Amino acid sequence: MMKLWHCKDARSFRVLWTLEELGLPYELVTLPFPPRWTQPEYLATNPLGTIPYFEDGPAKMTESAAICEYLAVKHGAGTLGVAPAEDDFGAWLNWLHHGEATLTFPQTLVFRYKILEKPERRIPQVAEDYKRWFLARTVLAENTLADGREFLCAGRFTVADISVAYALLFAGTLRHLDEVGPNLRAWWERLQTRDGFVRAKAAQA
Repeated sequence: MMKLWHCKDARSFRVLWTLEELGLPYELVTLPFPPRWTQPEYLATNPLGTIPYFEDGPAKMTESAAICEYLAVKHGAGTLGVAPAEDDFGAWLNWLHHGEATLTFPQTLVFRYKILEKPERRIPQVAEDYKRWFLARTVLAENTLADGREFLCAGRFTVADISVAYALLFAGTLRHLDEVGPNLRAWWERLQTRDGFVRAKAAQA
């Protein structure tokens, strides 16, 4: 059985949501955040100390977007992926990685230097600069959804939507979601009504 190490609403939520969308059986291990500090024995499982960590037989994976792609390709039967022969295959891959590399990464710096560090190590200017960095880079998704498009690519819900949507979940945690454009906020509200999202939220609770 697949096994996912997870922290509530961390990047591993992408994987949890994908598992629930696909209806796959899995074992969930929920850890306090950050596990490398709060549960150092976790380093014996994942030497990086990061979340997620995912196992599926011989597959041992640590990157949330890559795990979502793996699940879509290996276990999704085409439901959450886009095939190479489809016109939007490139767009699917781009959105899948855009959600992490472009939209989530800058917010990790906001989180670190505004919240996670001890007060004497916080750097408000860094947090503010990277919040603005994130907001400026939401323009691509905001414009893509401007024509009433329901999903980011291929005319259907895929793990690309999950990847980008997680960045908005994180923005909500950091309390700057209201500064994101209206098309993205409306899209995010719609996605939160999906059964897979609701089940993933319940699973981590």
